[in-house]
Amino acid sequence: MWKFLESKEKNNKNNIEKKDELNYNNIPKHVAIIMDGNGRWAKERNLPRSFGHKVAVENLNKIVKEASDLGIKYLTLYAFSTENWNRPPEEINTLMKLLVEYLRKQLSELNKNNVIIKTIGDISKLPNICIQVLEESMEETKNNSGMVLNLALNYGGRHEILNAVKNLFKEYNAGNISKEDVDNIDVNMFNQYLYTKDSPDPDIIIRTSGEQRLSNFMLWQCAYSEFWYTNVKWPDFSKEDLHQAIKDYQLRHRRFGGIK
Repeated sequence: MWKFLESKEKNNKNNIEKKDELNYNNIPKHVAIIMDGNGRWAKERNLPRSFGHKVAVENLNKIVKEASDLGIKYLTLYAFSTENWNRPPEEINTLMKLLVEYLRKQLSELNKNNVIIKTIGDISKLPNICIQVLEESMEETKNNSGMVLNLALNYGGRHEILNAVKNLFKEYNAGNISKEDVDNIDVNMFNQYLYTKDSPDPDIIIRTSGEQRLSNFMLWQCAYSEFWYTNVKWPDFSKEDLHQAIKDYQLRHRRFGGIK
C-alpha cells in the first residue's frame, strides 16, 4: 500500500515538473512586448525617470538574446508610441539617445546572433541621428537569417490602419490597383499595407507593470493574440518571467473562433 502511494506521489510530482518545463515544440512564433513601468520603477527607488529608462535598455539585451535562444522567430518591442511625444522634451531626448546608444553598442552582438533588425511605425519623424543609425542597423543585418527584431518606434495602431487606408487610395488613384481589387479587398490584401506586412500576427502580447490595456498597440494584428500581464516592471522583467509567459501560453487552447 505504501509503495503504491509513493509511486502515485512520484508520478504526480513528475507531472507537475513536466508542466513547469517549456515545450520547445510549442514556442510562440511571434512575441510582442509592451515594455512598461520604467518611470515608476525609478520613482519607487527615488531615482530620476531617465535612470529607469537606462536600466530598461540594459535589460533589453538579455531578453532579446533569450528570445533568440528560445527559437522565437519574431520579437516586437513597443519602444516609442505616437502618444509618447506628449512627454516632457528632456525625457524624449533621453529615450532617443538611449535608442542610438543601444544600437551602436549592441549591433555587433545582434549581428553575431544572426538577428534581423526592422522597424514598424513612422520613423521619419524621429531625430536624424536615430533615422541614420536605424537605417545602418537594418542594412547591416538584412541578410541575417535568425530572429526578426521589430522595434515599434513612433508607432500607433490607429495611425497604422489609417496609413494603410491612405496608401490603398494612393495605389488606386495611381492606377496600380483596380476598382475590382478594391471591391474584393480581404484581410490578406489589407495586411500588405500595414507596417507588419512581413511578420505574422503576434501569438502572444506581453505587458509589464500591471497595466491591462493595449495602449494603441497592434490593434489590427491582435485579433487572436493571447494576452499575458505581469506586475513586474520592465527593468525587472527577467528571462524567468519570459519563460513563465510562454509556459502559460502553452497551456492555453487557441481555437481562432472554431471548436477543439
